[in-house]
Amino acid sequence: MKIYTRTGDDGTTSLAGGIRISKSHIRVEAYGSVDELIAWIGLIRDQATDRKKILLFIQDQLMKCAAALASDPETRKSSQFSPDENSAEVLEKEIDIMESEMPVLKNFILPGGNVLVSHCHIARCVCRRAERIVIKLTETENTPEIVLMFLNRLSDYLFVLSRKISLELDIEEIRWPL
Repeated sequence: MKIYTRTGDDGTTSLAGGIRISKSHIRVEAYGSVDELIAWIGLIRDQATDRKKILLFIQDQLMKCAAALASDPETRKSSQFSPDENSAEVLEKEIDIMESEMPVLKNFILPGGNVLVSHCHIARCVCRRAERIVIKLTETENTPEIVLMFLNRLSDYLFVLSRKISLELDIEEIRWPL
């Protein structure tokens, strides 16, 4: 099978289910942003080798989010392309474990201090963008609620992960306001 099909040369793409839509459609923007997030999580996984299992879980759930978003909402079976129903709870448990080992946060944090910490913050920002785009999509089209829930929890997880890594590496968090 060739990677190129030439069917998108007219500026359209196919959703799972067969219908074609413009590549500028908000649905394509939504699953494209999730795809970008999957790549950022892969970069974090490459560096945070002690967290491979949870990061692989996150990538798997994001692939399911992207599949749900890339599916024709009229023909999609409700759970065929959706993240696991407990996926947000898995992240909540991970967040609770990490937060129990950190000082309480009373200020904003300026991103930075270490490449891995910065990658977590970039992934968090991409996640928030994906979430905003999915919210916009839900204003006009049906999307599984779990997609939004998972993205919302994932941005929290990535923020806490950045703090946890800073703590583990003894990197000073720069609190804002200065």
